[in-house]
Amino acid sequence: MTAEHGRTSGEMDAFAPSVTRWVLLRDVTVLQGKLLMDSVKDLLLAPVSLGAAAISLFNREGDTGRQFYEVLHAARRFEDWINKYGDADRIPPPDFAVKREGESVDAMVARLEELVKRQYERGGMTASAKDAIDRALDAVHAKLRRGG
Repeated sequence: MTAEHGRTSGEMDAFAPSVTRWVLLRDVTVLQGKLLMDSVKDLLLAPVSLGAAAISLFNREGDTGRQFYEVLHAARRFEDWINKYGDADRIPPPDFAVKREGESVDAMVARLEELVKRQYERGGMTASAKDAIDRALDAVHAKLRRGG
C-alpha cells in the first residue's frame, strides 16, 4: 500500500492519468479563457442582479423576487455552460478537494441566519430593524400604486 489514498501501486497504475504536456498546456489555456468569461459575467451580474432585486422588491405579493431569481437562474445556466473546472476530472481528486457535507458558503449563511432568527424571536434589535424595513418598503409600494 502507498500513502496516497491507501491504494496499492497496482491500483495507482489503474488511476494513472494520461496527461501530456500538450494536454496540460491546452487545459491551462482553456481555463484562462473560461476565467475571463466568468469575470465578464461577474462584472455584468453585479449591477444586473441589483437592478433586478430593486425591481423585484416592488412587485405585488406572490410575485416578489421574480426578476432577481430569473437573473440567478440565467447566471447558473451560464456557469454550467462554462464548466470552468471540468478538466479537473482528468485525474482523481486529492483528499482535500473531496466535497464534504455542510461545507459551503450556503451552509455558513444558513447557520448565521438561524442565529439572527433566534435573536428576532426573542424580540431583539433585529425584530425592530425588520419591522422598520418592512414599513418603509410597504410605504414605497403604496406610493407607487397610487402613482406618485
